[in-house]
Amino acid sequence: MSEDLAATWGALLKVHAALVPRFDRELQETHGLPLTWYDVLLELNAAPDRRLTMGQLGSVAAVSRTRVSRVVDELVKAGLVVRAPNPDDGRSAFAALTPAGRAALRKAAPTYVAAVHREFADHLTAHEAEVLAAALRKVLAANANKLQRP
Repeated sequence: MSEDLAATWGALLKVHAALVPRFDRELQETHGLPLTWYDVLLELNAAPDRRLTMGQLGSVAAVSRTRVSRVVDELVKAGLVVRAPNPDDGRSAFAALTPAGRAALRKAAPTYVAAVHREFADHLTAHEAEVLAAALRKVLAANANKLQRP
C-alpha cells in the first residue's frame, strides 16, 4: 500500500473513531437514542412498508450483523420496533417500525443532521464531498457481496 493510501485509510478510520462517539453522545443526551438505534430506525423508515427481515436489516444497517438482533430487541423493549412473522418464510421475521419509532426518529433527525453538518460536511467543499461520496460508494459496491456475509 502506498504511503498516500495508507494515510487516507488512517484518516478515514480516525474520522470515524472521532465522530461516531460524538454523534452517539449527542443523540443520547438530547433524545435518549443511541446512534445504533437511530441507524436501525433510519433504515426501517426508508424500507418498503417500514419493515425489513433481520437478514436485510443486517445488510443495510451500519451496526454489525451480529449486533442487529440485540439492537432490535432493545428497540422492541422501548416500543419503537415490533417483530412480525414473515408470512413468506417461517424461518425469518420482520423488524417493523412502530408509530412511536417513527416519531422518535423524526424528533432526533434534526439533531443528527446538524451534527453531521457541523462535525463533517461543513469542513468539505461541495466538490470534495462529491468525490468522497463517489469513492466510498465505489468501495462499497466492490465489497457488497462480502459485506452481506456474517
